[in-house]
Amino acid sequence: MSTHTPDDLERIYAARFDGSLEYRRRVWAVLVNDWFARYVRPTDSVLDLGCGYGEFINTVTCASKYAMDLNPAAPGYLDPAVTFLQQDCSTTWALPDASLDVVFTSNFFEHLPDKEALGRTLDEVGRCLRPGGRLVALGPNVKHLPGQYWDFWDHYVPLTETSLREALETRGFTVPVCIGRFLPYTMATGPRYPTALLRAYLRLRPAWRLLGKQFLVVGRRREEPPTGS
Repeated sequence: MSTHTPDDLERIYAARFDGSLEYRRRVWAVLVNDWFARYVRPTDSVLDLGCGYGEFINTVTCASKYAMDLNPAAPGYLDPAVTFLQQDCSTTWALPDASLDVVFTSNFFEHLPDKEALGRTLDEVGRCLRPGGRLVALGPNVKHLPGQYWDFWDHYVPLTETSLREALETRGFTVPVCIGRFLPYTMATGPRYPTALLRAYLRLRPAWRLLGKQFLVVGRRREEPPTGS
């Protein structure tokens, strides 16, 4: 669900990102290989929620790949192995129950129009994940970006790692990872630092406390109770 039409989204993201696509691909190659790959097995079925230009789902290694976005330009950037779902994420997903192992999302939840839409989206995440499946969510933390958070035309829902954790815990998830300060806010849209610095940053956790402005939250869908319990 978005307060913007698909054509609006195409214009917004073309203006924001078209000049940095190659650099973003290099950044995401490091992020996936050096960090996010730990949450994805080669046999997994993975959905990139709010996939944008597909930097994550094109890079990650897994058995089945899905991507969801309302931007009509998105399919043109996805690898042929990716199944694209152009739909409102707060309505029923075109996927069966318990069909996914991982749902990944980066800088997307803040674009939903309100927390009601986010709640419905999280319910669909829970429905489509297998027991033990993971939601891996990266996003700007309003706690550390009180003004900058609103500098983007399409930001609506202010979130912290704590608020997202609470939403997940009320929807049948445990939250084994809840980091309030992870990546800098402008990792891929600010100055184009060498990717070697990103690799060093990911290994230097004290730097996160100084520069990290985005949260990382990993929710795990609880295992279903044994039959007859």
